Amino acid sequence: MTHQAPHSHAPYPKNAWYVACTPDEIEEKPLGRTICNEPIVFFRGDEGRVAAVEDFCPHRGAPLSLGFVRDGKLVCGYHGLEMGCNGKCASMPGQRVRGFPSIRAYPVEERHGFVWLWPGDPEKADPNLIPELHWANSPDWAYGGGLYHVRCEYRLMIDNLMDLTHETYVHASSIGQPEIEEAAPETSVNGEEVITSRHMENIPAPPFWQAALRGCGLADDVPVDRWQICRFTPPSHVHIDVGVAHAGNGGYDAPAEVKASSIVVDFITPETDTSIWYFWGMARNFKPEDAELTAKIREGQGKIFAEDLEMLEAQQRNLLRYPDRQLLKLNIDGGGVQARRIIDRILVEEQEADKAGATA
Repeated sequence: MTHQAPHSHAPYPKNAWYVACTPDEIEEKPLGRTICNEPIVFFRGDEGRVAAVEDFCPHRGAPLSLGFVRDGKLVCGYHGLEMGCNGKCASMPGQRVRGFPSIRAYPVEERHGFVWLWPGDPEKADPNLIPELHWANSPDWAYGGGLYHVRCEYRLMIDNLMDLTHETYVHASSIGQPEIEEAAPETSVNGEEVITSRHMENIPAPPFWQAALRGCGLADDVPVDRWQICRFTPPSHVHIDVGVAHAGNGGYDAPAEVKASSIVVDFITPETDTSIWYFWGMARNFKPEDAELTAKIREGQGKIFAEDLEMLEAQQRNLLRYPDRQLLKLNIDGGGVQARRIIDRILVEEQEADKAGATA
């Protein structure tokens, strides 16, 4: 018996790779996590390979995530039923399990320091579609990040990241400054990628970037050129090239010895229609060996994103309270609007494929 992805008109693409967890989250025991409204358990199975199956024991319906792993099998913590990585029952004390129903197994890959899940049609799960993260596999780069659970719809977070005007207000004490809203953003679409860029010249560096300049051994009290280049790719990945350079050296194109720059990494994974798992971090190519600097940046970035969460969760509550209100679309919203158009197109394509499959 094979298990196909259930037909649904979910607001997020199913035939896509999402970051599900980080390897450390499944090191000690199985991890139960709802992704795209589906309760899933992640564990290390045979030969240490990551596996993902429905978080549902076919015996009595207990969550398998409350169990443990033994010899590469997931053992239910209720009555000891052993489940294989393929979703088939392997054994159970004193019972014959050959006739037990299978549960759904999901395509899953471990790559770039993350565990990736494909919640849709398993036959379409091509590992080559997992984005290439050059910084994740290079000794010249350091990465530090974390995970937040946020009670907001995933597209609200994409909107937030594709329009950084809000930094002036939400992040006034760290990365915000009035010059951001004074610099008009430019948005372009390249296939399925949306790019929104903003360049600011001859401005003071805000506190976060003053610290980054000091971390690079550079003066932090001189004018800088600053840039923010937001890149959206479906289903919900946003990576942002950010940085400052001593003014007059070419900004984004300035030589490395006069700038501090990095990549803000954002993987947004829907949990439900109105909640997400938000994997955030920063990759940098200056002082990659400095673990103390990595920890310091991670702490600072964590505080910045925590400021977003309060606003996004309150925004979500308001939108649920007033579902019929139309929202304004301004020039600063161009990146989010274009990203939503691409998502909408993918959703229509998936729905049409579902209908074609149902009538075949």
